[in-house]
Amino acid sequence: MKKLIFPLASLVFISLANIAQAESIPQTVEQQKQVAGFYQQNLGNVQITALLDGTNFMSPKLFKDIPQAKVTEILKKYHADQAKGIQTSVNAFLVNNGTNLTLVDSGTADCFGAHLGSVVKNLKASGYAPEQVNTILLTHLHPDHSCGISKNGVANFPNATVYVSEAEANYWLDPMQLKSIPKDKQANYAGTVEKIKTALEPYQAKKRFKTFKLGDKVNGFEVIQTAGHTPGHYSYKLKTADQDVVFIGDIVHSHTVQFDRPETAIDYDIDPKTAVQTRLKQFADYAKNGQLIAAPHLPFPGIGYIHSNGKDSYQWIPVHFKD
Repeated sequence: MKKLIFPLASLVFISLANIAQAESIPQTVEQQKQVAGFYQQNLGNVQITALLDGTNFMSPKLFKDIPQAKVTEILKKYHADQAKGIQTSVNAFLVNNGTNLTLVDSGTADCFGAHLGSVVKNLKASGYAPEQVNTILLTHLHPDHSCGISKNGVANFPNATVYVSEAEANYWLDPMQLKSIPKDKQANYAGTVEKIKTALEPYQAKKRFKTFKLGDKVNGFEVIQTAGHTPGHYSYKLKTADQDVVFIGDIVHSHTVQFDRPETAIDYDIDPKTAVQTRLKQFADYAKNGQLIAAPHLPFPGIGYIHSNGKDSYQWIPVHFKD
């Protein structure tokens, strides 16, 4: 057998090349920015684009009427980072039916800090332009759903008309409403109202802000009363050639605690008792009927199904990724 003999100069060259290659690897522990936050799914003649506004963290103490030990147990099962808080997505959804381009909820713009506010950026990355949006459906007027429609007094979607339920508009925009708010909550209410008014102003100025009532339809979307989280909270149902999809808004904030224990309210609920009743009813219906849903605070892209694990316990089943 012949021995393979490498010249010394070749060995030196290989050694130096390996060192150079090793030195070219960036030695950084800082995480790079993720890819653009959009996900598209076609349902017959309709395309739904989930848009990530960003991720936020909630304190486990926000969940009501449940022992903290039980919250800890549930979070541990889901490997949630309890020290930092419970991660939650902020999602919006762009719906293209060929004739209308509808945005369901709008994210936060700059109302909550730089870690959120990416809806417009991700909408552009997905192949659309803000000027193409002609309808905005807000499930309710909390700033993480309404602030994204404008920024610095300018409409982010200049050709769109904004819709919200009449009951929701009355609760936040009627000056007389402040008198009915408990005194210890009036300051927080007033601060929220200020953000809402600032977001809506460019649309109101152009008469592009409208309200609806139960029984109305908005550009093919059926409105479904899902009050509790706020007094005028509504969900939207859209029929497609393949299957229906319901944009559920904030009937749920956590795919961990509130799926294992759906009777658990969250501190953000204005009427916790009604919010729980709404969630229990909707979860049961969605699980029984295999309803496809799109949710603004479930893990991005927030599209999937609810599975019943038995009496009063559910599981979130996200859609399978499709390229």
